[in-house]
Amino acid sequence: MKKRLAIIGVFLSLGLLAFSTYKKPVVKSTDPADIEQKVDSVLALMTLEEKIGQMVQYNGSWDVTGPATGTDNEKKLENLKNGLVGSMLNVTSVEHTREAQKIVMENSRLKIPLIFGYDVIHGYQTMFPVPLGESASWDLELMEKTARVAGRETAAAGVHWTFAPMMDISRDARWGRIMEGAGEDPFLNSKIAVARIKGFQGEDLSDAKTIAACAKHFAGYGFAEAGRDYNTVNVGIYELNNTILPPFKAAADAGVATFMNSFNEIDGVPATASTYLQRDLLKGDWDWDGFVVSDWGSITELIPHGVAKDKKAAAKLVVKAGSDMDMEGGAYESSLKELIEEGKVDEKLIDDAVKRILRVKFRLGLFDDPYKYCDEAFEKSELYSEANQQVALEAGKKSIILLKNENDILPISNSIKNIAVIGPLANDKDSPLGNWRAHAVENSAVSVLEGIKNHAPKGVKVSYAEGAKLSTGDRSFLNPMTFNEDDKSGFAEAEKLAKASDLVVLVVGEDAFQTGEGRSQANIGFAGVQDDLIKTIQKANKNVVMVLMNGRPMDLNWSAKNIPAIVESWFLGSQHGNAVGEVLFGKYNPSGKLPVSFPQNSGMEPLYYNQKSTGRPDGGAQVTYSHYTDSPREALFPFGFGLSYTTFEYGDIKLSANSFSENGEIEATISLKNTGEMAGEETVQLYVHDLVGSITRPNLELKAFKKVSLEPGESKTVKFTIDKEMITYFTANKKWEAEAGDFEVMIGGNSVDLKKANFEFK
Repeated sequence: MKKRLAIIGVFLSLGLLAFSTYKKPVVKSTDPADIEQKVDSVLALMTLEEKIGQMVQYNGSWDVTGPATGTDNEKKLENLKNGLVGSMLNVTSVEHTREAQKIVMENSRLKIPLIFGYDVIHGYQTMFPVPLGESASWDLELMEKTARVAGRETAAAGVHWTFAPMMDISRDARWGRIMEGAGEDPFLNSKIAVARIKGFQGEDLSDAKTIAACAKHFAGYGFAEAGRDYNTVNVGIYELNNTILPPFKAAADAGVATFMNSFNEIDGVPATASTYLQRDLLKGDWDWDGFVVSDWGSITELIPHGVAKDKKAAAKLVVKAGSDMDMEGGAYESSLKELIEEGKVDEKLIDDAVKRILRVKFRLGLFDDPYKYCDEAFEKSELYSEANQQVALEAGKKSIILLKNENDILPISNSIKNIAVIGPLANDKDSPLGNWRAHAVENSAVSVLEGIKNHAPKGVKVSYAEGAKLSTGDRSFLNPMTFNEDDKSGFAEAEKLAKASDLVVLVVGEDAFQTGEGRSQANIGFAGVQDDLIKTIQKANKNVVMVLMNGRPMDLNWSAKNIPAIVESWFLGSQHGNAVGEVLFGKYNPSGKLPVSFPQNSGMEPLYYNQKSTGRPDGGAQVTYSHYTDSPREALFPFGFGLSYTTFEYGDIKLSANSFSENGEIEATISLKNTGEMAGEETVQLYVHDLVGSITRPNLELKAFKKVSLEPGESKTVKFTIDKEMITYFTANKKWEAEAGDFEVMIGGNSVDLKKANFEFK
């Protein structure tokens, strides 16, 4: 007892000394062994109630600088004072995070600092392209850079932790949250996930300009049936391991600080209660040592799922499965103590969860100085800085995809003197910010109209007509969207302007809040009266450039046949209009490539490039087992597709050998030449087809890519290494291995137009 009291005395003395100084930490907690010793020491001092408190996360539902009005908020305040809360979310700004931290540091017994979390998905105040859009850049250095800037702005606002990146494989454009991820491919998702984690976390998590990242949603969320958010997921063990889990494994290997589990069930087991995912795989086979946070209320959602009768039963299932922190579910704080006292939950499980949470707090340096993120000067200088705007502009330009450019209508010729900018999104300064916009200032983006005016040559007249409104009413989070379905009163003005102009830039697509959580759609075409507007303008002037703003693949079937030029601009963030303006006038040569397939129509969804052959893949003219009778089977615009203002010519694939074995490798090379008149950048993509496997294999799988810059007339040889790792997959033996056999390697500028060669693995 004396020894325990002595330890407590030493800890409290060090703690009070550390917490009394804002800028001078007593000791830097970066050494892993040192951190583990400190974690064990803190855990030994904690009561059961304090341990459970670390597993509780509260939403900042009241102004922490004022009185906590309301019964729930008064209870939350009391628990904060008693050290019974480990984390808060949606508490932002230096002022508010400092005040919330002070509640704990000035009142609780052990003074264990809070960790503050927030949904920083594609920027804090400076907005970058929505993640799906930025993924179209295929530029990993860029995505690390934008995540770093977003992390700096978040840290400047006093927040330690982002609930990003999302790495759910998304094959169904009807699913609203497809905008938050990196598209349909496991390999591309894995590379992008790691880049974003590196950007957020940097080289040292204790650096006050970095934040903890969160790999979400673990797992299968993007496979929700019919694209309906939160819906059931039915996948087998091979699909789960080969398609869904690789980005999460890459995140764990990259040292992501936290994981978030998912709302959906997989084969009857809600992901939040999945022992296989959380204990067997993540904390077991992958040996990952961070902590798992539930998604909002997902623990208590086990009740409507029908696997738990009440909060207590839900808490028992989930803590055993390995979920460490309860986000606004109220299940852990209400039930864990009783479950332990009844012998239904082993306290060792609580200890493991708390150690994981404490470990992340030590790595962030919060025990050294709980106020280290509370720097008003940094907050003032960092948010929305000019330097950050330049990064946003760079990201915007690199995320744009040229989908069609008939008769080289783009870049806009110097002979064009009158440009009509038309469409419901043309002068929209808010939609470019996208959904999940954190602390972006409403209507702060550069509109397409502004961007065109900013970059049009002198002497070019730019005129504007809205044509029609798109959305009406409330656009806020999770509220139903309403659209203008009948008001065409602006058509006449737009038509007249189109007829009087040399060229029309038609800006159409989606409202920013058409995609995101709870924004699933059965129809992925143009909402409201946009279809009629598009046809009206095309009839009035054949010289039309369509600029799309959207967060998902759309049904562009009519437009692809009738509009000469189509630019996919997504929601590009703060500098949206300037990025579009530079591309339209040829100041920047677009190089984006699709991270998702665009369908011929909504009925083709889910759609993805890496499909498998059936037993009857092509049965002849009268047999359509793998086709539609009323629609082409192929994507309108395939995965990896994107045009340029120049042209590229691929040579034939050359292999250094025709086979390799266990420790060997093959070098695959291909020549690439810029055959056009403008410097450009091409993303060279390598795909592999395992011709015979122990389970059925996709017809092609992305396995490598490189971005290559070429001057006009310049040629380069692009090299790839094919090794055992590239052909390893989760086999019929239920393990990761490379199987001997024949393979096809394909290289090209998209998933359809490919050069081919064959090799063997012995």
